[in-house]
This record gives sequence, C-alpha cells and structure tokens, in this order.
Amino acid sequence: MKKILFLHDTPLSLKRGAELTITQLIKLGNELGYLVDIDLLQNFDNTKAKILNADLIILNSTSRCRFELELVNFIIECELKYVKVEYDYNFCIRRNILCTVDWNVRNCCHTDKFHLFRNLFLNSIFNVFQSPNHYNSHYNLFGEAVANPLIMPPTVEVDNINISEIKNDIIPFFGELNKLKGGYEFVEFANENPNKKFVVYGENKLNCELPNNISIEEPITNDKVLKILGETKTFFIKPFWPEPSGRLAAEAFLSGCELITNENVGTWSFDFYPNNKVKAKTEMKEAPNSFWNKISSSFSEEKSTIKKSLGNILVYKSYGGLGDVFFTLPSIYKLKEVSDSLSFAVSPRLVSFFEKHLIGINVVDETVIKSQEDKFDKVIELGNYPVFDRTVINQIDYITGKKVKQHSIQHYIDAIARLHNGISNKNEGFPYFERKTNFENPYYVIHPGAGFLLKIWPTKNYAELIGELYKLFPSLGCKIILGKDDPNPLELVTENYSHVELVTGDLNEVGDAMAGALFHIGNDAGITHVAGGFNTPTVGIYGPTGPGSWGSFSEKNEIVWGKPGNCNLKCNYDVIMNCADKVCLTSIKINDIKSALFTLLNKTYVDFEMTLIKNPKVIIDFTSNDCLITLNENEFLIEFKTEEYSKIISNLLNGIKNNSSLEEKQLLDFFIQQKIIFLIPKFLLQ
Repeated sequence: MKKILFLHDTPLSLKRGAELTITQLIKLGNELGYLVDIDLLQNFDNTKAKILNADLIILNSTSRCRFELELVNFIIECELKYVKVEYDYNFCIRRNILCTVDWNVRNCCHTDKFHLFRNLFLNSIFNVFQSPNHYNSHYNLFGEAVANPLIMPPTVEVDNINISEIKNDIIPFFGELNKLKGGYEFVEFANENPNKKFVVYGENKLNCELPNNISIEEPITNDKVLKILGETKTFFIKPFWPEPSGRLAAEAFLSGCELITNENVGTWSFDFYPNNKVKAKTEMKEAPNSFWNKISSSFSEEKSTIKKSLGNILVYKSYGGLGDVFFTLPSIYKLKEVSDSLSFAVSPRLVSFFEKHLIGINVVDETVIKSQEDKFDKVIELGNYPVFDRTVINQIDYITGKKVKQHSIQHYIDAIARLHNGISNKNEGFPYFERKTNFENPYYVIHPGAGFLLKIWPTKNYAELIGELYKLFPSLGCKIILGKDDPNPLELVTENYSHVELVTGDLNEVGDAMAGALFHIGNDAGITHVAGGFNTPTVGIYGPTGPGSWGSFSEKNEIVWGKPGNCNLKCNYDVIMNCADKVCLTSIKINDIKSALFTLLNKTYVDFEMTLIKNPKVIIDFTSNDCLITLNENEFLIEFKTEEYSKIISNLLNGIKNNSSLEEKQLLDFFIQQKIIFLIPKFLLQ
C-alpha cells in the first residue's frame, strides 16, 4: 500500500477553497486504496521523519510554515518523489502577484524563495495549477520549468448544486471582505444600488465604513453556501488580484446566478466558460479522479531526463554599455550548455576580444550576421535589462525585473532559464575568462574613468591613492587604464613614478592587463566589469548610481558607496546633471578605499603568509591608563591592566606581533573581528 503524505500549512477545518479541495483529494485517495496522511508543518523534525517514510509527497501551500525554505530545500536535495500543488503564487512574499495589477508594487518576491520555487517546479513529477491563467502566470515567470502541468478546475461538489425555481435579489459575499477579494468594488456596487440588500458571510477587513444595505453574518459551511447560491439571482465577484481559481465563482456559475465579474477570476479562463455548463460540471466532477490517475501513472513511469537541445542559436547583445555585455557572460555560457552551437553577435570592436576569451562559443560581427539569421534554429536578442526599447525584434523579456531585487546578471540568467529546463538558475562558473595572476612582477590595475564622467571619483583622489599605495607596497606595479576621454591622474602628481604604466590600447590590451593583476580599483564603469569577467579581485567605487543591480561581480569584491548617510535623493539623469557637490563621490576618502582594499586582500589571498596592518580609518587616543579606539561610529575603550598590556596593544596597532601570550591572542582576535586590524599578504610589503 503506497503511503501518500500531503503537506499543507493550514488546518483543513478552515474551509477555504484550498482546504476544501485537499479534503476531497485525501478522501478519494483513501477510497482508492492509498494510505493518505497530512502534516500541517508544525515541527520540522517530525515533518522530515514523515516525509522520509512516505512513497510520495504532495506539497501544497507552505508560505505560513516557519521553516518553509528549509523544507523545500530538504525535499529537493533528498531527491524525493513529489507533486507540487499550487493554490496561490507562493514564490512571492505576498502570495498574490499584486505587481501585475498595481504598478506601485515592486520587488514583491523573496529573492531566494523565487529561485527555490523555480527548482521546486522543475524537479516535481508534475505541477498542479488551478486554471489556465494561473498556469500561464507561472509559465511567464519560470518558462519550461513548469512545462509538465495538470490544470484542475475547482473541485466543486456539483451533485450538491441545487438551483431554486425562485431566485431572490439578495447579493451575498462569502469569506473575508478584503481588498484582494474585491471588497472595495463590492462596497462601491452596494453604494450604487441602495435599494438592494447585501450580506457578507465573514469579517469586514476593509478600511472603510459599510453602507446600511450591507449586513455582516457569521461564516457558513460550503453546503449552506451552495444552498444560498441556488437561491441567488445575482452574484458579484470582482477580485482585485488575479485569483488563481475561484471556487465560489464556479459554484455561482453552475447555480445559475447572473454574474457581475471581471477577468481576474481564474475559473473564467477555462474554455467551458461562459457557455458550456455541462462541460464545466463534467470536468469539475472528474478533477479529483484526474489528479489520482496522474498519481497512479507516476508510480509506473520514470520522469524523463532527456532535455531537447535548443539547436543552433544566435544571440545578440546589441544594446547597452560595455558592462552590460559582460553581465550577460553567465547567461551565454548557460545557453551554450543546452545548444548544439551558439554564436554570440557583438559589435565589430568587441569581436577580437571575445574570440580570444570565450571558449566554445562562435563570436560573430553583429553587422555581418544579420543577413544569415535563417541558418539558425533560434535567434535571441538579449537587448538590455531593464528593457528600454520594446520594438527590438526577438528581444527577451526580463519578467523578474520588477518583482525580484537582485543583480542584473541574475535577471539575465532568469530570463534565459525560462527557455529550457536544463538551464540552472544559479550564477556559477568563475572565472569566465582565463586568468593567471602575475606574482613574479606583481601589479594592480586602476581605471579612473567612466563612460559617464559624472560617475567618477575625483581624479586628484586617484592621484593621491597611487602615491599612498606606492608607500605601502613599494614593489607593486601600477597599470592605469586610460580610455580616450578618461582623466589621467598622473597629470596631478609631482613625482615621477617609475612603477606606473599606462594602458591606452584597445580592449585586448585591457584584458591582458586585467588577467594578471592582483586587484583592480575603479568606478562604476565598464572596465570594472571587465575585471569581473576575469574574476579579478575588485574595489568598486560607486556614487550616484548605486551598486545594487550593477555592482562589481568579481567573486571577491568590495563596494565603496558614498551615498548612504550623505544624500537621500533618488538620482536620475536630471538630478545627476544638476548636482553641484556630488557628495556621493566627494565624501569617499582615500582611507575608505584603503580600508576596503585591505578587506579585499584579507579574504582573497588567504593561502599566503600574512602580516598585520592597521585599518587606516581607525583613530587612536592613548593615555597612560587606557586607549580609546574610534572606527566609523563605534568606540572601544580598552583599559590597561598592566604596562605590558599597554605595550601589547601598542605593538599590535603598529603591526608588531610577538605570539607570546594568551592576552595578545585574545586582543588580536578582537581587533581582527572588529576590523581594527587586517591581515594582508606579507609579500605585498616587501
């Protein structure tokens, strides 16, 4: 006897549509000879034990479960056999994709949950959706990951439908009177019809006063709902959100009610609406059997692992700056994995560079390949995230752009992952280009420019920084990347630095310099993202344009952003152009960059012999009795227990370590934890 375990986050005593359906499915499953149980997700250990003892998991709603993400990860990672039954839009933190009906709703999805649910749908035996519209909403987001659907109409108990010969004019509303269910529209309709009587069987959750013709009654059972609907002439249902199903709507439809409704009812997307009630009754009555028939088949059929290739693919990236091209690299490599061949069309000036560095990808001139598109099975235009020009042919849709707060690289990945269920939605694969750090003649790279000059950190600061780094690391070379219009910091220095070299050639020369550098320091500019392509450790300097979606993407990177705490304006082009002081950039000090660099070196070169260096942002006030250490807004007062204790502190803050006592070790651990002291590779100082 097969053991089937339903997982659901709400007691079945709450008779909503989902709970009514689950109750019916469990009852029928037991009648068919399965051993069906339900777990309400109260204790993770108990739930895991039940899961491991089951032959099949039926995963229903989990958004109210306090260990939801751990549960979903457990089911996927254990490679358990499961079916996903979706009743809402549970990948979204709101569960209701309000962003599709209210433009003011943005970043509404939990980023980790969104990507986890893509994999949840991908790895299930099949996925159950409540209507064609409900399925399409998920397909628009996840594409081929939800390509094995079972679309079930509401499991209405059609045999209990009883249409009265006499219909009354009372207009009922069942459940909570709230915004999502169209509560405000219901109240507005009642105000427009003062001579009609309206009854709400549930609680009023609206922030408004109800008119006198609306009365509130206690919630009732589904049997009583069907009886009332059978006697009701007119039924009002205008949900504010795209309701996945609409069991009440279906019951009203079959009960012969005149419907005042809108397109947000999922049930209306079935082909039996509005003219074929016979077909509607048949499909609704058979829905539970269809579910269990598919379950039965799953025990005898293995899920296919064969993933069809996309064929010969041509990919354009014909819009956006240099950095935007580099942000697509993870997606390009992922498309390559599911294609027979992949041709990447770029502007003529980038062809030789990408030919040199992209492995297994045919790089072509976008101006030449246009006439040969008929040779390819599929043409994809990556355009740009966010989409600026929707007239571009074959442009991919970045549907996560408004919903998920994440780096633009992930938006590109999510977009192309919709095309094929063999594409992983994880950002992985550092480095994207071959990199070989030059330790024999070590150097770093600086790029003081940007395509948009108002994004650059003051050039005099770069000049001072070069001098500061030379004092710290006298054996370290410096390569300054200078484009045609980039400011040259060497024009602002008086010393003749023999360790500095200018890189003024094309992108190939820039790439050669970046491939061997110990680290890169630069503005929010394309060259910083070239560093990401080579996985060069990077300190990115950001001002008016924050690092959120366009931050440095090297595996090891530090971001210095001068806007937080200094400016609360939301920058657009006009604001940037008319900003007098550029405080978001001018507020960034040399010591801020040095501190970020020490953090970067500390976490990048962990396999080298390390030495101590004080955080340049630290302010120290020594007295005979104590030491006050100030770092940013934090203060640490350390009282001297003994004269030796004072000496240990002084030595550590000056980079001297004796390894002679437990006190020294404890102090050093504290200083490192608080970033008062950094450990950096010793060879840099030699």
